[in-house]
Amino acid sequence: MKVAFFDTKPYDKKSFDKYADRHGVEIKYFETKLGEDTANLASGFDAVCVFVNDTVNARVIDRLSEMGVKVVLLRCAGFNNVDMRHAFGKIHVLRVPAYSPYAVAEHAMALLLTSIRRIHKAYIRSRDFNFSLSGLTGFDLHGKTVGVIGTGRIGRVFIDIARGFGMKVLAYDKFPAPGLDNGDTVRYVSLDEVYQNSDVISLHCPLTDETMHMINNEALQKCKKGVVIINTSRGGLVDAEDLLNAIKSRHVGAACLDVYEEESDLFFEDNSGHILNDDILARLISMPNVIVTSHQAFLTEEALENIAQTTIHNLVDFFEDGQCPNELCFRGNEALDCKSGRCF
Repeated sequence: MKVAFFDTKPYDKKSFDKYADRHGVEIKYFETKLGEDTANLASGFDAVCVFVNDTVNARVIDRLSEMGVKVVLLRCAGFNNVDMRHAFGKIHVLRVPAYSPYAVAEHAMALLLTSIRRIHKAYIRSRDFNFSLSGLTGFDLHGKTVGVIGTGRIGRVFIDIARGFGMKVLAYDKFPAPGLDNGDTVRYVSLDEVYQNSDVISLHCPLTDETMHMINNEALQKCKKGVVIINTSRGGLVDAEDLLNAIKSRHVGAACLDVYEEESDLFFEDNSGHILNDDILARLISMPNVIVTSHQAFLTEEALENIAQTTIHNLVDFFEDGQCPNELCFRGNEALDCKSGRCF
């Protein structure tokens, strides 16, 4: 089994080499992202392994299929970068549905605490031996209300963490998790109620046509003045320009972003020596009440191990056992986890 591995970073190789060697999988690592201009690099391979900013559109899928590539291995949970409708019947798509919900949920809380307690500002000051407390006043999380949009694995872990701080939780999900609503500290409510009554809003849902730009000017105007927005999920959930305007008008109190809508040409790379052409991102980063991290919420040793193990097992299950429970298929106008283990 030969795999063309795209958008490779140094931290990928250690864990993937370990599991690949155990199962006789040969991996060729490419630093470039998969896209229309690089798809030919996959010639002669059985599968391609891609990450969140690789492009798997209709043209890429057709080219991969023409070259005999049978599988797209997503080393992530999200699949909004794959044209699933076009892929069905041409190429199999296998994903990692869960790697470490704790990694992402803990990073979301780390961003929140850093923001509201001004830890990033205090760190910079103390490096210059400035120990003034002026401008560092924060607020307690205890007793505050957090709105959690998306109550899958990551959302539920974040809810547990928030409850540990004594926060009240208003949850929204198209498919509520049984037993999560206790009628007291955790309640499922409408999306509008989340917007209107939350001091903090944290996003933990996939990017779909329905959720694209769900945090926009209309939604933000429904929110409390001073609301804190956290996004560790997908950049496209937030209309960045609308968020910027809400921050400038002082309606949004702070934003904690690990993802950004137009991140594909910026994140995971060192751009420190270049002029940033994205004016919206540049202005967000310049804001004193905005924290941007580089899509690193997943980046823990445990998560990297789980990603590599599941990805390699997906490949082995598919080629040796004829099925894989982590295959995605396209049914009823949407991409779903395949129940049969092999879609076509």
